[in-house]
Amino acid sequence: MPRRGWRLALYRDAGEAGGSWQGGGGGSSGGWGESDPGRAAEEAARRARGKVRRYCAANGLNRFWTLTYSGEGEHDPAAVRGDIRRFFKTLRRGLGGDPFPYLWVPELHKSGHGWHVHFAVGQFIRRGLVVESWDRGFVFGKLIGNLPVGSGVRGEARVAARYLSKYLGKEFAGSGGLNRYDVGQGFQPQQEPVGGRSEDEVIESASERMGGRPATVWRSMDEEGWRGPPALWLQWR
Repeated sequence: MPRRGWRLALYRDAGEAGGSWQGGGGGSSGGWGESDPGRAAEEAARRARGKVRRYCAANGLNRFWTLTYSGEGEHDPAAVRGDIRRFFKTLRRGLGGDPFPYLWVPELHKSGHGWHVHFAVGQFIRRGLVVESWDRGFVFGKLIGNLPVGSGVRGEARVAARYLSKYLGKEFAGSGGLNRYDVGQGFQPQQEPVGGRSEDEVIESASERMGGRPATVWRSMDEEGWRGPPALWLQWR
């Protein structure tokens, strides 16, 4: 791969690729990591949203569930972590014991009721089994649907990822030690490097690996006030 040129990370299972021009020129990061903590927090949330989107899309997580606490709710992040760990362990046992992909995010409810948990999976699970596995309160579930023709499971999973990503904002710094999100281990989408000397070359190379042209192309040059090196993001249906 050339030292000077475009470098993208391709995630085939997730149907997307992203990267930037390497080798100088085209702007800089501006050094905001230390001098602008707010901007740094926004960037951390942006990276988290990307990881959530790719994990959901790669594993077809198109079924969305919410777990709530009964009574006065739960306000202790450590207790929430323990409850969710036990929940997925029980759920896995009820599904036959094999590992399966899932992603969950905590939400601090604005009414003062404490924490809720939202999660997505990519398989049908009986509501009764979810209820049996969660003995701390109530469950709500929905299958992502009613999307444009051709969206497919990957498109549904991206919608689920958008729902989950609503709770990954910079205000999560006050979450008392809870992770922004957590996943079932062993199902992370694999990354492949793609390089090229020009934008057209790197898009063509990624398209050959994906078997077709991307449905969406985003370019940093179209963003007013972009502060980093030239960047490119591609998405396939």
